[in-house]
Amino acid sequence: MTQTAGDAPAGSTAPAGEAKVPAQAERAGADSAAPADTTGTLSAAAAPAESATAEPASTSRTATPADLAAADTAAPAPAPASAASRSAAPAESATAEPASTSRTAARAPGEPSATASRPAAPAPTNLLARIIAWRTTPAILTWTCFAALVANIGIIVTGGAVRLTDSGLGCPTWPTCTDGSLVPTSRLGAYGVVEFTNRMLTFAVSVAVGAAIIACMRWHPRRAVLNKLSWTLFVGVVVQAVIGGISVRTHLAPIWVSLHMLVSLGMVALSYVLWVRSREPNDNEPIPTVQPVLRQLGYVLTVGVGALLIAGTIVTGSGPHSGAKLGDPGNKRFPLSPANATQLHADLVFLVVGLTVALWFGLKATGAGPRVLTAVRDLFLLLMAQGVIGYVQYFTHLPVLLVGIHMFGAAIVWAGTWRVLLAMRERKAAPAVA
Repeated sequence: MTQTAGDAPAGSTAPAGEAKVPAQAERAGADSAAPADTTGTLSAAAAPAESATAEPASTSRTATPADLAAADTAAPAPAPASAASRSAAPAESATAEPASTSRTAARAPGEPSATASRPAAPAPTNLLARIIAWRTTPAILTWTCFAALVANIGIIVTGGAVRLTDSGLGCPTWPTCTDGSLVPTSRLGAYGVVEFTNRMLTFAVSVAVGAAIIACMRWHPRRAVLNKLSWTLFVGVVVQAVIGGISVRTHLAPIWVSLHMLVSLGMVALSYVLWVRSREPNDNEPIPTVQPVLRQLGYVLTVGVGALLIAGTIVTGSGPHSGAKLGDPGNKRFPLSPANATQLHADLVFLVVGLTVALWFGLKATGAGPRVLTAVRDLFLLLMAQGVIGYVQYFTHLPVLLVGIHMFGAAIVWAGTWRVLLAMRERKAAPAVA
């Protein structure tokens, strides 16, 4: 007998001929979930559709008795392919899609799709891992170390402002401002505000130094010297706070006030060295750029400038600016004549200027590089400017503004001295490996 792929068998006594239309629809749903290569009537209909000629599924074909028997005995017995599945077969052949795609397209209405789109889960963000993996860039390393240098110079200026405005005991105790208050009260007036503000600026220095520590520790590859210098600065901040507290509790004893200034200058030197080292490519042994005798002269010059700064604190400790206002108990002075202390300071100025001039001529005669020559020249100009300010303030009876500028100049001269010393050697980047 003759049977087309799209028609049900008619006049047959086989059980497949007794299938009702609802049963066909049910088996059509099962057919969409069955593999594409199932034997039987569906295979006979799908075979032409998958051929190279992509013949439409509606093309009639004569079914053999073997085909009908296979369709009757298959479990479950699939019905002839529905119109939707027959129309999907040519499209599958034409587009060369996987069989699973065709089955999805032919699923029964209401059946959930296995490939239904689901909202993508957000990618996990591990903030701690990102922080641990963070590395310092050269710009961040350089600028944080420079910020530490600026902060340590700035605290010298603000500390000088406290002393020159007679606000050294604006907060009469430490670590609180008064015995019953952490902050200044209205009774203390502007003196308390000035002193307390300077105390709070210590936290600004701590932030700058802390940023330098983090930048140095997160630098890759690790450089131990940067870590040591930055952590030494942090220790210096703590020591400065303690010395400041002792100065207040001893009612501005000049020895403690002088030590307070000298430790600040030491931190300026440390922060300058840290800044220079942060710009160098490595920590290899430095290469000298000047003759050994001139390098020794550079050491002598550095010691001379240090002695000059110590003498300056002695002049201040014997002068009129004790840091305490009238009526405060802190008017102690060094038991020295201010004139004699000033003369000692001036003599050291002449010595340092002479050493600077001698160093410049020695470098020039030996053909030293422009880097170290420029550093020595700039130091000479700074010393000249400091000398002029010093003489003017002495003959004008120590006006507050000039004394403050002179203190700022002392910090700059000290940094300039270390610039000369560090310019006498250099570190070059390691040659690239071929």
